[in-house]
Amino acid sequence: MVLEEEGHEAIGVSSPDEALQLLAEQEFGVIVTEYKLTGVSGMEFIGRLKEVAPKTPIILLSGWVDALGLSERSTGADAVLMKSASEPNQLPRTVSRLLRLKPLNARKRKPVASERSSRKFIVLTGSGR
Repeated sequence: MVLEEEGHEAIGVSSPDEALQLLAEQEFGVIVTEYKLTGVSGMEFIGRLKEVAPKTPIILLSGWVDALGLSERSTGADAVLMKSASEPNQLPRTVSRLLRLKPLNARKRKPVASERSSRKFIVLTGSGR
């Protein structure tokens, strides 16, 4: 909802397989995923995402950031955010930052509506908070 309030189109999915299928069909500006997923760890899933959509920025959300020592370097995500009361403020800022940093050629990978696709997001919900 936070991203939609900022004018983005967020598409929620409930499984890694569903997210990968969507990525095969269309381009997204940013992928937001959780660490704790059903059937695969967040880091394994990020590895798969990098194979399917190598230039799409990934944000990893977790309540376990500190406890597990999760970071951009250890997970492969472009940004790692702690689930907390400040998440609704941090997420839109992080999305904006990643879109500004996204290489121009990645935005133009598919011809039509590149601006529109950069405002579309996959939000993958995990197995729990």
